[in-house]
Amino acid sequence: MADNKFDAIVIGSGISGGWAAKELTQKGLKVLMLERGRNIEHIKDYVNASKELWEFPHRGNKTQKLIDQYSPVKRDKPSNEITNDFWVKDKECPYNEIKPFSWWRGYQVGGRSLTWGRHCYRWNKWDFEANLKESIAIDWPLRYDDLAPWYAYVERFIGIQGSREGLEVLPDGEYLPAIEMNVAEKYIAAGIKSHYQGTRHMFIGRTANITQPRPEQGRVNCQYRNRCERGCPFGAYFSTQSATLPAALATGNLTLRPFSIVRRILYDKDRQRASGVEILDAESNKTYQYTSKIIFVNASAFNSAWILMNSATDIWPGGLGSSSGELGCNVMDHHSLVGASGIIEGFEDKYEYGRRPTGIYVPRFRNIYNDRRDYIRGFGYQGAASRQGWSRKISELSIGAGFKEDLTEPGNWAIGLTGFGEMLPYHENRITLNKDKKDEWGLPILNIDVEMKENEKKMRTDMMEDAKEMLEAAGLKNVSVFDRGYQPGMGIHEMGTARMGRDPRKSVLNGNNQVWDAKNVFVTDGACMTSASCVNPSLSYMALTARAADFAVKELKKGNL
Repeated sequence: MADNKFDAIVIGSGISGGWAAKELTQKGLKVLMLERGRNIEHIKDYVNASKELWEFPHRGNKTQKLIDQYSPVKRDKPSNEITNDFWVKDKECPYNEIKPFSWWRGYQVGGRSLTWGRHCYRWNKWDFEANLKESIAIDWPLRYDDLAPWYAYVERFIGIQGSREGLEVLPDGEYLPAIEMNVAEKYIAAGIKSHYQGTRHMFIGRTANITQPRPEQGRVNCQYRNRCERGCPFGAYFSTQSATLPAALATGNLTLRPFSIVRRILYDKDRQRASGVEILDAESNKTYQYTSKIIFVNASAFNSAWILMNSATDIWPGGLGSSSGELGCNVMDHHSLVGASGIIEGFEDKYEYGRRPTGIYVPRFRNIYNDRRDYIRGFGYQGAASRQGWSRKISELSIGAGFKEDLTEPGNWAIGLTGFGEMLPYHENRITLNKDKKDEWGLPILNIDVEMKENEKKMRTDMMEDAKEMLEAAGLKNVSVFDRGYQPGMGIHEMGTARMGRDPRKSVLNGNNQVWDAKNVFVTDGACMTSASCVNPSLSYMALTARAADFAVKELKKGNL
């Protein structure tokens, strides 16, 4: 093919972009994958993966320089001395906070697939029906049964460790052998199950960490280092670099182009189809155009919306996909940083070995079956029990031999539960282009105007008090609650800016993730979400991407695109 002509273009190389590239290349298409950031090669470029804390000047902590460069660090935690190279410096890529929003971005090949928390949960049947039943926003254009086979398809490829629990609220999937809960977690789980007579559950968190080797993918099973956010040289957790990119490259059909900022999608108004993309080379500042038959937009929720809003503005002032008035609206995240912790007595003769890459999970129990609260939707909990180490004494004033000797013995067992709650899709929670402020490439930055509302605030009370009640019911002591002051974006699950729907007057995408205004443009990252559920969303992005890619290729072969 000509250097600038491809069958498909994939914008973004993160979790969903990697899946789009894999699926399209394996189906025979010549694909160009564009990434606005630098290239990161698997293993070679994980420069901090094997370093110990004492090898970092500030022992891996935040520094004043980091706080100055990454403004959300002042109120949030993901970036630190170890991982800061995987996160965008806000002063280099600014955005405008109309209301406080922590926007964590990973501009490199692999995107945030290198730093994600790896929790993988299927949505349940109620999640896809809730908007319709509760008259919230609009109805999803698909149901659980439509996505279930694609969940299974994705799970089998990426490798997810977990236990099968037989719960409607959190459907089982295709799992590798589960990582074991520790003795304290087993004790608490049994206490919760007994006290609530089997209506509440606690089990190991389901994560994309393989517990059996995948030689066909060149991946070694988890080594229990819990350094996932540094990049895994063993490929033990799923990322673009460890799994989807090698699969796509193996076909010989993929061209990867880093340092490629997509300025706009090129639109042919006579055909009512996109014809390609225009990019700005981030190193040379030169402009290039590439043509293709189909385009997958996977730049992450806000950047995907930015690209659409900056495209075809001669036809739609609000951009490609804006005819419904919903492009950029309905921003959602998962509100968190609230819960409880406590001390577990006993088990002083027990300790734990290794560093698990996961903790426990408590699935949603509010507003299902006969439970009804003064808010709608619900929340789940993540957390872990561990035995306190030497740092428990650091704040005390004791000195001398007795103090030092005490530090050689492990402390009490303790557990923390942190809630993750669903945020509703409010039209007024939105992003817009700020054409008065430009980034270093002369492109308009984003205004972000997002806040929690009363439904989420009411839910947070239960997220805190229910955690306390469960821990006390399980027999824990000194249980205390916490609310660390969540602000939107801190969940790093932003979604909803180009929602799917059944009606082009009320949505940006149809049930196959096609832009209503350009049927050969597909959006399958977090932008497409019509509601948020309360579980981690990445597994759904991957399943939606695989489903849309399958549809796109079939339609392409039929001549419909």
